[in-house]
Amino acid sequence: MNEDAYHIIVTGRVQGVGFRYYTKKKADKLFLKGWVQNLGDGSVEIFVEGAVEGINAFMEWCHYGPSSAEVKKLDYSKSNPEEFTDFLIRR
Repeated sequence: MNEDAYHIIVTGRVQGVGFRYYTKKKADKLFLKGWVQNLGDGSVEIFVEGAVEGINAFMEWCHYGPSSAEVKKLDYSKSNPEEFTDFLIRR
């Protein structure tokens, strides 16, 4: 299976709107692993790994997030898989 991993920073109105909860829900639905956490500057940080097709769908979703969010910018870089066993909400 072809796998990828990405480190993502989502900026905009993404805290206090359920972004982490919906990110985990989306990742679980696509069988992706990794984590999501709020950052002190109001952005959300994500590390995601899994099948390329799932990652592509996940990244597309991240551009918009849940309907309660307003994503202004998505910064991402390819990373090395760390072989997580599930997707966690860190903080």
